[in-house]
Amino acid sequence: MTTVAVLADVHGVLPALEAVLGEADVQAADLIVLAGDIASGPQPVETLDLLTGLGERVVWVRGNADRELVEMARGTYSAEPPDAVSPWAAGQLREDQVELLAGLPTTVTVGDVLFCHATPRDDEEMVLVDSPISRWAQVFTGLPDDVRTVVCGHTHMPFARQVDRRLVVNAGSVGMPYGAPGPSWALLTENGVQLRRAPLDATRAAARIESESTYPGRPEWVAEYLLHNYSDTEALEAFRPRAEG
Repeated sequence: MTTVAVLADVHGVLPALEAVLGEADVQAADLIVLAGDIASGPQPVETLDLLTGLGERVVWVRGNADRELVEMARGTYSAEPPDAVSPWAAGQLREDQVELLAGLPTTVTVGDVLFCHATPRDDEEMVLVDSPISRWAQVFTGLPDDVRTVVCGHTHMPFARQVDRRLVVNAGSVGMPYGAPGPSWALLTENGVQLRRAPLDATRAAARIESESTYPGRPEWVAEYLLHNYSDTEALEAFRPRAEG
C-alpha cells in the first residue's frame, strides 16, 4: 500500500506549505499528491519552486485556478478575474512555470484511488459534504467501477464520507482553510484516511507574506485569509447555490 499525503488548494501561501511539508508523516509519505489550485496566491513563484524541488515524489493535478493562471499569463482569459490576486500572480510566473501548469492532468489514478481538484469530470464543479447521494451520483457518472476512493479539494473544507460504497475525501486547503484554522491536508494509508491540520502561527505567517511578497493587496489578503478564518457554516451557505447542479 502506497502512503499518500494529499495537499490541496495551496494557493501560493508559502508559510502554510512549508508547515505541511514539515510534518513527519508528509516527509515519510511515498507520494505527495497536489490536488490543484497550487499557485494562485501571494507567493506563486516561490511555491512552485519549492514543490518542483521535491522531485518525482510529487504527483501534480491541475485545478481551476491553475488553468486560469495559464490563460491569464498567455492573454487568453476573457472572463472577469475571480479575485484580485490571480492576475497579479499570473504576471509573476516564469515561462517554465506557465508551461508546467499548462501540462498538468486534471485527474490522476493511483491504484483504486482517483485524485482530482473539484470532481472527476470538471475542475470547478461544486459538491459539498452534505450534497445528496443523487448529486454525487450525477458527478460520478462514467467513473470506472474499480475507482473505490475519490480524493478532491476545491471547497477548502475537509471531510470524508461514503457515497454508494465509494469513499470520498476532501483534503481541505493548505493555504486558505475554511471551517477551522490551520493548513489542512489528508493522509491515505492502508488503514484508511486521516484528516490532518498542521500547526501554523498565523501572525508570523502574515508578517512573512507582507515582507516577502510584492502583491500590492497583501495586507488585505492576509487579513482575510490568514488572520481570519471563515467557518464551515459560512462557506457552506456561500457555496450551496453552486452545488445544487
